[in-house]
Order: sequence, then structure tokens, then C-alpha cells
Amino acid sequence: MLQAIIKKGKVLSEEVPAPKVERNCVLIKVVNSCISSGTEISAVANTNKSLLQKAKEKPEKVKKVIDKIKSDGITGAINLVKSELSIGSTTGYSVSGIIVEIGEGVNNFEIGDRVAAASGNANHAEYVNVPINLICKIPDELDFPEASTVALGAISMQGVRRADLKMSEFCVVFGTGILGLITIQILKNAGIRVAAVDIDQNRLLLAKSFGAEITISGDDNSVNSVLNWTGGYGADAVIFTAATQSSDPLSNSFKMCKRKGKVILVGVSGLQINREDIYQKELDFQISTSYGPGRYDINYEEKGIDYPYGYVRWTENRIMKDYLRLLSEGKISLNKIITDKVDISKISEAYDKLQFDKQHQLMIIVDYKNTTSENIVRKVSINKNPINKDRINVAIVGIGSFAKNIHLPNLQKLNDKFNIYAIMNRNGYKGKAIAENYNAKYVTTNYDEIINDPNVDLILISTRHDSHGELVYKALQKGKNVFVEKPLTTDQESLKLIEDFYNSESQFKPALFVGYNRRFSKYINEIRKHTEKRINPLFITYRMNAGFVSLDHWVHESGGRIVGELCHIIDLVTSLTKSIIVSISFENLTPQNQKFSKTDNISCILKYSDGSIANLNYFAVGAKDLEKEYMEIHFDEKSIILNDYKSLKGYGLKINEIKSEKSEKGHLEELEVVYNYLKNNNSELPIQLWDLFQTTKVTLALK
Repeated sequence: MLQAIIKKGKVLSEEVPAPKVERNCVLIKVVNSCISSGTEISAVANTNKSLLQKAKEKPEKVKKVIDKIKSDGITGAINLVKSELSIGSTTGYSVSGIIVEIGEGVNNFEIGDRVAAASGNANHAEYVNVPINLICKIPDELDFPEASTVALGAISMQGVRRADLKMSEFCVVFGTGILGLITIQILKNAGIRVAAVDIDQNRLLLAKSFGAEITISGDDNSVNSVLNWTGGYGADAVIFTAATQSSDPLSNSFKMCKRKGKVILVGVSGLQINREDIYQKELDFQISTSYGPGRYDINYEEKGIDYPYGYVRWTENRIMKDYLRLLSEGKISLNKIITDKVDISKISEAYDKLQFDKQHQLMIIVDYKNTTSENIVRKVSINKNPINKDRINVAIVGIGSFAKNIHLPNLQKLNDKFNIYAIMNRNGYKGKAIAENYNAKYVTTNYDEIINDPNVDLILISTRHDSHGELVYKALQKGKNVFVEKPLTTDQESLKLIEDFYNSESQFKPALFVGYNRRFSKYINEIRKHTEKRINPLFITYRMNAGFVSLDHWVHESGGRIVGELCHIIDLVTSLTKSIIVSISFENLTPQNQKFSKTDNISCILKYSDGSIANLNYFAVGAKDLEKEYMEIHFDEKSIILNDYKSLKGYGLKINEIKSEKSEKGHLEELEVVYNYLKNNNSELPIQLWDLFQTTKVTLALK
């Protein structure tokens, strides 16, 4: 499918794999999408800025790079920056089309429904996968082009609702771009008296035609003009829909208000606020967030959990529906706002028009009728190079930050052993960019393409934790060797399926690896030289200062961080004791408020059949500047201290006291072990199945 991608200040129409429909989502065959001349043009301009400019504007990104340097060195930081810059970004957030596939959990839509959709999933693309609370049916009287403006209409309507004005009150709309012109019409329909302010005389003429009672040039006299219009009192509210870096227009907006009036920020403004502008009149300054209640709430937008109608009357979905109703009834007109229509294949021209012909161009509708085929293509070829069977051909499934920053660079380092053969990712454009960077054979959004490809020697799964079990089982059934990032699975059902698979009478059993890298690090290899010669059991204390992660983050789902990360420590300790766990005891922290979760603050004692004891402390309440991991091992009047995989020290024994500037946790060595196993046809897996299954069972018992 064709999709608009922003790269280095240009919008390109690229061929990328179509998305798969997901749970609580529908797949929409797009008929039209709407280009916003404000938000989207700004996004394009930002991609052409120098790294220094971007650093000044987004210091949090600089901090991310500095943290990366501290943890993974300069090379790791360079890889991170290169990866982010090469991928580009999608654009567009408002479409209309026809539902062609329905995901699990969707009950109120059918294939063939005409719908409009908003949000970052509703890009300029032939097919989009959008959650149900961000789509709504199009009224029969309304055509696709007008319905594709649903996001902009909802933004405008939410600004009006935040203002909470009553009939015959005064409102100033500051800025008469798309949002301003739609806002004026919504206000007029509600019986509000409207004034429009802008520096563009052509836009003011449009505002007048849409019902603005007066139009005011945005100069030094604009405040007096509003005061004169309101009989000297000032406006009940100002809805600020302009986009500017200056703080002066916002200051004028405050001055236009009556005592105890309000300013609603819908657009973008400099935020150097003078106290004198707002204090004496006791003004309210409110932010209007996009389409309304529910925006940026994962439970509402991604999981499809609606707010109760009686308590939240106007959610973003209900606002979207009402905007479409007003359009269908002719109470909002877009005839003078929509200035052009282009084909998706020529979308670059549309952005050029909006950027360089601002006087005449407002809103451009993108049309997909000439490009969308009946067949949904979910695989795009990257190169036609012959397949090299001397190397392990790896298919990467899921290219989140860990795969991009760790696995892909390491596989590239070992390119005499591994070939990055295919990329599968839910976001096709990201997958394609990575596939091009690493010269993969193809990119796909369809897992079946990977598991049915006879040339794939190893599937490396690096998706969200809750998908691991299902993906592993499907691959094993197809006879594929699997390397899955930890955890192996997050539920008992899929664990049993995997165990039963290996216990079945089938002769061929593909290899299964789980990303428990620490046991392969040079630090643990040095420790193992000494623990293997011990007489008595091990007494181990391990601390993982995991760090706080907001409780609405996905890592807390499906077993949370205990299943997803504590498994690392359990595997490591088992690799040192080389024995079975015979008993488990644990206690969770009891927090006094809801910031911290007891589920990722746990102290656990494991007793092994050889008599060893491991005390594992995993917590999120520790200081950020304390090293993440620390281990003490005591045996036979000897002690070994490992500090964050950066230093090793021994007491009572002669040990190679290794040191490194960054944490070296064995990720590269782990891949070398996988290669050696697959190429040498070893009879014993690097981590035996009983060991893999034991670690999973223990973490599931602790969750």
C-alpha cells in the first residue's frame, strides 16, 4: 500500500506493507484523508531542522542520548540516533473509508460500514488499523471527503465545549485557519456572538462569510476593537486557534476578556504569561486537549473501554459523532475551506502547495480511489540478492527499542554468522526503514509470511511480552528455530502448549532459545570458573534496582515486571547452581499510596536441590543514580562481588577482576552461543528445556 512518510523535510509516498487488524480495532480501506495545513506542515518543517536545533527544542531527547552513552557507550548512542533519524515518521490523523476487517473484541461495527477515524493511527495511507473508540459511522447524507475532516472538527468542537458559553455571550476566535473557521460555525450554531481575529485579510473574509459578527485585524488595536464590540466589558471567552511561537497574541487574548473571562488554548502559542494580564481580572486559562475526554488515555483509546455516558457526556468519540451530524445537516460548511484534492501518489505536491501557497490553500483532501486494490498487500520486497545458506538467516519479529538498539546492531557485528533476512513489524513503515537499513530480503506485517518461509533459519521474537507464547508456539509447529526475548510466555496455557509440543512423539524438534543473556556474559563466565569448583552450596544475594515505571505502562500487564524481568535473575542463579528449585517464598512491599505497585517490589528466596539459597530483591522504589544490578556470592569462605556488570571483585580467592565502562550483560555472546549450537548440531541446548520451563513457572507463581 502507499503511505505518506516524512523524511528530511519532505513528504514521500512510499510502498509499505498494510497493517494487520488488531484486537479492539478495525481495518479501514481509506477513501479520503484530510491534510491539516497547520499541525502537519509544522511536523514536516521540524524534520528538516539540524540536530542542534532539535536538541535546543527537545532537551529530553538529549538526555535520552546521554543516558544511552552512560549505559551502552558512544557506539550505542550513535546507533540509537541513526536508527531514529532513518525511520522517518508518519503524518495525518483524520480519514474516512470502509471497514474491510474487524478485530477481536469489536461488536458494534460490520465489514462494509462507512466510517470516519481520528488519531495517530489514522494516517495518510491506503489502509489504517484504528481502535474502536476513535472511529464512528458516517451519516448516510454525508460524503467521504467531508467526513475525512472528523479530527479537525472534533478538535474545534472540544475547544468550544471547554469555553462552556451560553447563548448570546461574546466569543473571540483568535486565528482563522481551519480550526478557527470551523470553530466560528460551531459557535454560531450555538447562538454565540463571534468576533474573528487574524492578520490574513482573505481568511477574515472567509470568517465573515461563516458567521463572524465582526472581523478584526490582529494588530495593536485589536484589543480596543473587542472592547468596543462588547460595550467596554470584554469577551466572555477567547478561543485561541492560531499557531505562533510569540507570546504577544496570547497576551492580547487575555486583554480582550471581561473580568472572570477565560482563554481556551486550542492552537499553539508562546507561553510567557504576564501576571498582570490575568491577575486583576481573575481570568481562567484552559488547555483544550485534542478531540476531548479520552484522548491519550490508553484504557479508552487502545483497550476500547468507554466512559459512562451519565458521568462523561462528551467523550472524544461522542464529539466526533456530533461533528459529523452537524456536517450532514449542513450546519457546518467546508466548501470554502477545502481548497484542493490530490491523489495519494502525488501527496508531496499537496504539501508543497500548503507550504508555499498559504494565501490560497487551506485544506487539501487526499484521494485513494485510483490506488487502492482489492488485495491487501502485507509484504514488500527490499532486495533480490541470492540467499546465502552459509549464514543463519534470521527473521526479526518486532522492532521495538530493544531490537533496534541491541539485537540488530549485534547481528550486524556478527554478519559473518547471521544474515538479517526478513523484518516483521506491526508498523509497516518502521519495518521497511529497518529492512532497508540492514538490507533485508523483505518486510511484512504478517507473521504467517515468516513462519511459512522455508529460507528462515531462525525467528527472533522481540514483541510485547503478552504475545510471546502464541508466536513461539506457532513457529515451533512450523518447525522453525526460535529465539524469543524474555519472557518465554506470560500465561500457563501457552506454556503447557509449548511443553506438550516438546513432549510429543514428533521426531524433529526445532531449537528454542530465550533471551536470558546474563548467564553468557564474560563476568558470569569468570564467576562460573570458581563456583564450579565449590564444595558447599552457594549463598547468593541479588539486587535489581529496576526503576520506577508509570503504572499505565504496558510492562505492568500480563504478569508485569516480575514475569517480564525478574526471570533474568532466576535464570542466572539457576545457571550457577545447576540444580532444581525445591521451594519458593516471597513477600511484596505494601505501598502507602498508588504511585508504586507491590507487584514490582518483591523480595524472594529460592531454595535449590543442591542446598543453595538465593535471596532476590527486585524493586522500583530505589534511587535512579544507584547501579541497577548487584550480586554477592558466598561459598567455602570465599566471596565474589559483581557490580552492575561493570566490575568484579573476589575475596578469599584469586579471580580475574574484570572492569568495563558500560554494563556488559552478554547480549553479543548469547548470539554467538546460538550460532554455534545451530551450526554444530549440538545435542544439548545452551539453556535446557527443563531450565527454561522452570524459570517461567517460578515467575508465574510469583506474579
